[in-house]
Amino acid sequence: MTLFQLFVLAVVQGLTEFLPISSSGHLVLTSNLLGWQDQGLVIDIAVHAGTLLAVMVYFWRDVWMIIAGTFSALSGRPNQGFRLLLYLIVATLPIVAAGYFGLNFIKTTMRSVELIAWATLLFGILLGIADWMCMTVRRMEHLTYGGVLFIGLAQVLALIPGTSRSGITITACRMLGMERTDAARFAMLLSMPAILGAATLAGLDLYETGDLALGIDAAISVVLAFVAALIAIAVMMRWLTRATFMPFVIYRIVLGAGLLYWVYS
Repeated sequence: MTLFQLFVLAVVQGLTEFLPISSSGHLVLTSNLLGWQDQGLVIDIAVHAGTLLAVMVYFWRDVWMIIAGTFSALSGRPNQGFRLLLYLIVATLPIVAAGYFGLNFIKTTMRSVELIAWATLLFGILLGIADWMCMTVRRMEHLTYGGVLFIGLAQVLALIPGTSRSGITITACRMLGMERTDAARFAMLLSMPAILGAATLAGLDLYETGDLALGIDAAISVVLAFVAALIAIAVMMRWLTRATFMPFVIYRIVLGAGLLYWVYS
């Protein structure tokens, strides 16, 4: 891949990963609309790894709280940080199981523009309904194991390109009545184990194939996506302190409807 292609794909990923508009869908669409060969899952996951670093840097206090809480729990003193770690584990288990049994199907079948268009439209509408109708009374401290399992089951739908992992988890959080900033915060923290697991699998595949050029492309993608994602997270969190998810809902409806018109015409 050329440096320009890597730059475009990494920036698209970085800007869309934590916005509820589907980063994986935008990556596939970008390649299709520009006539590029599909970059494949390795580059997809490389740019996801860049966004993983971004969320760890931006939410370093939460990451440190989890680490400190884990050591505290090992000493027999579990606290809020350890409880947050358990929440993330419980919410991650469903997508790990679904990804393990359905990875080959995802690689080969679920990357069509038509599927992305329908997922973008329908799950965008669902986000709008949840954000408009549900209460805004709970924070992350009010989560329960039942609640995080519900969020985790919703996250499985993110395996469908166009759904948006952040979008569907934010939708589930809003259905539970969580405040918008806390819904986005938990969705971003939940991205860490999901992306780490996917990046590990891709890294093993890359090691086995021994494709050095692909490894260099992946490394460049990580750096570019990191910078773009860090900017996107900061803008997103600032926006949610005084506004709703409705602009993202409108964007998804317009994009999904436009893609459906393009596909069927």
